[in-house]
Amino acid sequence: MSRITTIEQLEAIYGSGVTEASTAKVAARITPEYRQLIEGSPFVALATSGPEGLDCSPRGDLAGFVRIHDDQTLMLPDRRGNNRVDSLRNIVHDPRVALLFLIPGLTTTFRVNGRAFVETDQSLLESFTVEGRAPRSVTVVEVEEAYFQCARALIRSELWNPARHRSPKEFPTPGQILAALSDEQVGGESYDREWPERAAKTMW
Repeated sequence: MSRITTIEQLEAIYGSGVTEASTAKVAARITPEYRQLIEGSPFVALATSGPEGLDCSPRGDLAGFVRIHDDQTLMLPDRRGNNRVDSLRNIVHDPRVALLFLIPGLTTTFRVNGRAFVETDQSLLESFTVEGRAPRSVTVVEVEEAYFQCARALIRSELWNPARHRSPKEFPTPGQILAALSDEQVGGESYDREWPERAAKTMW
């Protein structure tokens, strides 16, 4: 192995050939064009950092669920999940966050870097109500950098190509994974069997 340990070594490999487009696309706010990408996205990966390490958590809802409060502020409702609140714990300790937006069918992705805080104002929570259920908190992101990402990764992966989709039957189920990790104390067939109904009742 030839481990890179200095920036100089890294730059010797990659050089400094950053294209004009790579820097021109970066904005310190949400532009009208970037607004369209956010409003069209039903899925965001939220990256955070805290005393216990890094975390990258999926966030998904109907397209446009990330609210644009103004051109430098985004709001993400914290919908029902596993209740670990890893991302929220991290934000309380370290406000730095990064977001990666995906839009089905589009090979361009969109990134936001900034600082966040957790808000629990009741009127704000109620404004995110879906099917009678409000989130318990909203993550407010103050935008520092916003830019689209080139399409190569999604093109190479053929992420949206239906011919590349895999059958769930090829992989272990959540119940099987839990059973294997807990010496059969958690999960199993009953977990998988009951999951669809449980998820339907706790989606929001």
